Amino acid sequence: MTEPAPPVHPDVEKVLIDPAALRQRVRELGREISRDYAGRHPTLLGILKGSVVFLGDLLRCVTVDCSVDFLSVSSYSGRKSSGEVRMLLDLRESAAGKDLIIVEDIMDSGLTLQYLLDSLKARGPRSLEVCALLDKPQCRKNGVTAKYVGFRIADEFVIGYGLDHNEKYRNLPYVGVLKSGK
Repeated sequence: MTEPAPPVHPDVEKVLIDPAALRQRVRELGREISRDYAGRHPTLLGILKGSVVFLGDLLRCVTVDCSVDFLSVSSYSGRKSSGEVRMLLDLRESAAGKDLIIVEDIMDSGLTLQYLLDSLKARGPRSLEVCALLDKPQCRKNGVTAKYVGFRIADEFVIGYGLDHNEKYRNLPYVGVLKSGK
């Protein structure tokens, strides 16, 4: 029996990825990470605030022992990237010698992710990978890629499943395209 589709928020132009597709792909990503890190103890690094829903679901699908930590960076103002990345919250523990997986909600320009990768590589982790729920490769301004990608999407402003616009819409159970003018 399939569950009914959740109501669509009036500010959403269209639902891009429904809850069932999100659950399925997150389970697949959890299996991939579990297979790749068998016998190891990775640390999943959630990038606040956008990755929190994705990270919570992904964490329940990873079957190897793992740790969680958080980073918070800022590079957006409204719908536009400021081009400047600022670290707002850093790791609680040392990254040296650890297997790190950055868990990101969305990759677009790649500038924030490049900043994080450079910062973390300088701290001597054993390995460093990226798991992104969404990827907009056509927006990339550098060569940054993710080993684990949930969905590749077009260049549209998306909300829901942790993604926001001015701190609204994070709680939507799907990824939707925000109507223009909102």
